[in-house]
Amino acid sequence: MTMNGDEASVSGGRGTRERRRPGARLLRPGVRRVFRFHGVRVDRAIHNIVYFAFYDTYVPTFVRMGRFLADHFGKTRIVHAMYDMVYSRYHSKVITPREFTKILTLNQDVMLGPDTSKKILPFKYANNIILEEPEYIAVMDCPCRMSRENPCQPINVCMGVGRHFAELWMDVGEKYHVRRVTQGEALELLRSARAKGAITAAWFKVATGARTGVICSCCSCCCRGLEGMRIAKRLTGGAPLTNVAPSGYTVVINEERCVHCGTCSEACKFEAMRRNGDGTRVYDGAVCLGCGLCVENCQGEALSLEIDAEKGLPLDLDLARETLAQGA
Repeated sequence: MTMNGDEASVSGGRGTRERRRPGARLLRPGVRRVFRFHGVRVDRAIHNIVYFAFYDTYVPTFVRMGRFLADHFGKTRIVHAMYDMVYSRYHSKVITPREFTKILTLNQDVMLGPDTSKKILPFKYANNIILEEPEYIAVMDCPCRMSRENPCQPINVCMGVGRHFAELWMDVGEKYHVRRVTQGEALELLRSARAKGAITAAWFKVATGARTGVICSCCSCCCRGLEGMRIAKRLTGGAPLTNVAPSGYTVVINEERCVHCGTCSEACKFEAMRRNGDGTRVYDGAVCLGCGLCVENCQGEALSLEIDAEKGLPLDLDLARETLAQGA
């Protein structure tokens, strides 16, 4: 979409005036919305804005600090408790094309949660499924990819769905090449990222609204969140912890249709689907996140996804409406 001369003039003028008046950015609608949302919790509003305004520094710095603690104090209860506190408030849910297609074709608000059952979002906090004005979508550069020396491309893949996130991103994300996209463009972006080996995850954080809306294309080599998941596995001061909840699916294999092409093990980034030295395929359901990449790449169409109650329920909007409405 191109701007006419008046629009370009207004946009350029606003940028010039705001460079002269640093406080002017606080008057933008997305920023004001954040303060209204958090109310008396001004600390959370500031955290919310700082987090996205300095995304590229915040995320990698936080992970480096976590890695240092795990490396030197990973056997202690206090570090385990620190991780537990953070991961209960900042975490993700793996989603498949079935789930994100429903999210990105919405034409009405969704207000569900909190998920006290922990069946869909197995975390104590930040467990609401809320999407306000879901057609309002913004995309900006991924802080995880930005922090790597040779990042996967493209970098412009982080997605904010709904005015709650996207409007703030448009206000504070200029340096991350933020842009509005249509629902169709958002779907194509996620599909393209999956074709390059990235899984799809919905991220939740108490300080940013404790709700659905941030959808990321996470590659195992760049994603700081997946790095955090791997770091947490080294902690021995308490029960196992994770910041990444599986999709709720397990992979079902039709041996008769398998053509032994090996693409499933190549597509899997978590060693859930792998090949032994003799070429035999091995599926480890315990470590499978149910991302669906192996299914999408199977040349023989021998793989499918099936809901696995032991892995929770998918973040499927229809299923969520039924489950959370029942208070199950």
